[in-house]
Amino acid sequence: MKLKKTILALLILTSSLFSSQINWAKDFDSGIVKARKVNKPVLFVFSRHSCHYCRVLDSTTFKDKKVIRALNKDFVSIISYSDENDYTPRELWRPGTPTLWFLNPNGKPLFQPINGAIDAPNFLQSLAIVKKEFDLISGK
Repeated sequence: MKLKKTILALLILTSSLFSSQINWAKDFDSGIVKARKVNKPVLFVFSRHSCHYCRVLDSTTFKDKKVIRALNKDFVSIISYSDENDYTPRELWRPGTPTLWFLNPNGKPLFQPINGAIDAPNFLQSLAIVKKEFDLISGK
């Protein structure tokens, strides 16, 4: 019985690591709860459906297999759409979209945000820097 549970857990983990899309949290609060539970940094994206550069980010960088793999493995990802009135903490609200924040598991910024669309190679470099810094400050 233990072997079956172990195999099932490995299958679930493997499928989430090699997913074809980013595993977005349902909302800000549930994403922060998950980040605390698993002790991972958060990618918080402040976006808008009618924003050209938000759509560019969605259709390029957020479709890149390496980006998807890195986010699903090492981060909790949250997206908030201003045109859907999704909850965005006041201190993370910005007049321009997209705005990408890296947060600690308590929802506080680790760095200044990235404003605008960023290509996959540069975004992957940002993810590596954030992960390294997070691991240092969290004792991982």
